[in-house]
Parts: sequence; structure tokens; C-alpha cells
Amino acid sequence: MATLGRVSAAIRASIERKALTGWGRTAPTVAEVLSTPDIDRIARAVAESGDRGVIARGLGRSYGDPAQNAGGLVIDMTALDRIHSMDADNGVVVVDAGVSLDTLMRAALPFGLWIPVLPGTRQVTIGGAIGADIHGKAHHVAGSFGNHVLSMDLLTADGQVRTLTPDGAESELFWATVGGMGLTGIVLRATLRLEHVETAYFVVDTEQIDNLDELMERQACDDEKYAESVSWFDAVTTGQHFGRGTLTRANHAKLEDLPKKLRANPLKFDAPQLLTVPDVFPPGLLNRLTGRIFSEFWYRKSPTKLGAVQNITQFLHPLDIIGEWNRGYGPHGFLQYQFVVPLERGDVIRSALTAMTERGQVSALNVLKRFGAGNQAPLSFPKPGWTLCVDIPVGRGLAELCAELDRMVLDAGGRHYLAKESRASPEVIQQGYPRIDEWRKIRNAYDPDGVFASDMARRLNL
Repeated sequence: MATLGRVSAAIRASIERKALTGWGRTAPTVAEVLSTPDIDRIARAVAESGDRGVIARGLGRSYGDPAQNAGGLVIDMTALDRIHSMDADNGVVVVDAGVSLDTLMRAALPFGLWIPVLPGTRQVTIGGAIGADIHGKAHHVAGSFGNHVLSMDLLTADGQVRTLTPDGAESELFWATVGGMGLTGIVLRATLRLEHVETAYFVVDTEQIDNLDELMERQACDDEKYAESVSWFDAVTTGQHFGRGTLTRANHAKLEDLPKKLRANPLKFDAPQLLTVPDVFPPGLLNRLTGRIFSEFWYRKSPTKLGAVQNITQFLHPLDIIGEWNRGYGPHGFLQYQFVVPLERGDVIRSALTAMTERGQVSALNVLKRFGAGNQAPLSFPKPGWTLCVDIPVGRGLAELCAELDRMVLDAGGRHYLAKESRASPEVIQQGYPRIDEWRKIRNAYDPDGVFASDMARRLNL
């Protein structure tokens, strides 16, 4: 049961008690949730948050528990949703932390501006993008989200709002906040640099590849020629077609690349949501039979084709067509397991996939990318290497599989993505992030009493 002892009546009147989960729908906890666009009220709430502390929450797309705070306070940042300015010539925008990537894209594209780092969904807030230092298919050329933040306003535990820059007087706090999972303070506003584009479309090269070894070999070639690169593979089929998949790479389309019918409105934001999944599916819907059917369909739907023009939804965000798609895993939810290992340890990808299939675990959404250079944030996830992401329904044997995968990842010098993480031990995270004590030192300097707290922070001893 949530308890807030010191919250004033004025704040309490705006608070609602809610059960919260991550996108994986596991481990719900109850917190007091405050939703307000009033920064002064947010600051007072932080000051009065009590022993269980406070954490900011965006659109709830982290898979585990970083935006939950059992028995404490959660600030719903989606009410802080203004785009303050947009300099189209220089590509600079100033936005509230609760603005979603979707909202910013709809506003920026008519000016020919593009968010340089986009994950697999646009339903992420700017504050969440900074806190998780999100990445996308463009990491090998664009880096992660923090690389494109020019400044941010951060509400810290002492009640101050600090304007931080990547190389300013308190740059160590800037970089501790990038990837810091909301535990250094609450991002209120950010200034971002966007890219200029001629169209909202991509020129896409798709290659259908017959097995995992060939897929990874092909993906390692020519990536520098593409702005975006990703592959999906079949994690169900075994034998000679083990790990068959599709490699999809693309560049932003120029006006001259578009067919005549698209040139009249080249910056059209073509990204509808066609349906919302009802919350009626039973556990166990994804099994070897349905996984095999889905994998066969997904493999066959994308034959080799070079130079195809695709819109945002087709290339970047096919899952955003379906609202609440996480309900398809049923009431027990699912786990998204994402790790990165150095480029020279690509063998771990095969070993992990083999372990999954041998244990009878089924994942249909299997994404493989190659990261470029990381940034200087101590808790930023990306570093040069292969990163694999799989979705597995919660069920029998999953904990044992994950423990086996953890050992493979850490032995290879890899680590896990905190925005996807939901079940690792503190020791696993400690070993994967060798600069974590540096991050803790910065965080403790600005928040010695641990005002900013979350279920993840307590679970992982962050």
C-alpha cells in the first residue's frame, strides 16, 4: 500500500493512487501518481515526497520497473507537453520533457526536420529518451539520443533547476543523467539538434538471407553506406535454415527518389494507428506452433528487393500501427532481453539463440543491430558491438534461460540494456557497467538522501 507521510494537502489533491507496470506488464506496484504541467508543483512534490522518494514517468514504454516506485511518488510527465520553439534553419528545438517523439515528429517534419535517433516506437517522451539514452537503427552513424541534446533543465533533489550542457560547468551531471534512468533528477525541458531531410520517406534495401551466419556476415558489410540498418531473424526454425532472416537497410529519400504521386507532399507524416489490441488474450498464445506460423509469414513477406520507397511506419515503426500490442502476450506479460557484446564476440548471438531453442523458448520479435561508438555517459548502454533483442513470454524455464544468457553476455564483456531490463541481479549490472561506481558518486553528490528512487533502483542497488 502506498503511503506518503509529508505531502501537503495542495499536492495530495492532485494525486491519484495507481498500480503501474512497465511495457512487459510484469511486477505491478502501487504508487501515488501526480500529473501536472506546473513545474513549481512538481518541485514541491519532490521536496515533500517522503522516505520512498520520487521518480518521473513518461509513456511507460520501458519494459521493466524503472518508472515504478512502490509506496512512493511518481510524477507523470506527459502533462508537461509544450514545444517551446523550433529554429528550422539551424534544426534546434526546445521542448518540454513530456513531449513524445511522435508529437515532435509531427511538428518538425513540415519544416524538413528529423529526429536523428528513433527507437522502435515513437511513443517515448523526450525525458524518457534522455533517461534511457535510447538508440535506434541509426546508432552506427548517429550514436544515441544523448549525443543530440544541446542542453537540459534538470530539477535536482535540492530543489534547484539546473541548466546542463554536454561540456558545461556541471557536465558530469549532464552525462550522469543521460542513461541515468531518472535517478539524478527530473528532466523538465531539453534543447535538441535535429537533422534536415528532404522527405519523410526512405529508400530501402531488403535482403532475404537463408541462415544466421550469412545474415551476420552480410550485416557486417557496407553498413557505413546506410543511415539505418537492422535485421530480423527467425528464432524458431532449426537445421540448415537456423537463424534465417531479413536484413533491412535504408537512407533518407531525396525528393528525386520519390515516385511522382508522393512528390506533392514529400514531408507527409504517414503513420496511422489502425487498431488497438483488446485485453482478452490468454497466456501461452505464443508457442512453438504460433511462433513458427508468425516466423514463416514474417520471413516470406520481405523478399529481397533493392531501392524500395517506404514511409515511416513501413520502415521504422510497424508496431506503432497496433495500439497496446503488448496485450497479445496475455496477462502474465513478457520479458524483452537485450544485450550488447563486442563485435569480435558475435559468436554469442548464435549461442544465445541455440540456448533459447534448446530450452523451448519462443521469441517472434528478434532484432539484431550493430552499434557504433558509445558516448561518455557512464550508464549509457550502447558500445561498439552486436546487440540482440528478443521478446519471450513469461513462463516456465525463463529464469533459468536468462541466467544462462547472463553468463554468456558477461563472459564476453557485454552488458544489458536498463530500459529493457526487468529481472537481473545487482551483480550482473555491476559487472556489465564498469563505470557504475563513477555514476553513483555523481548521483550521490547531487542527491545524498536518495530522493529519486524507483523499483529498479532498489532492485539493482543503483
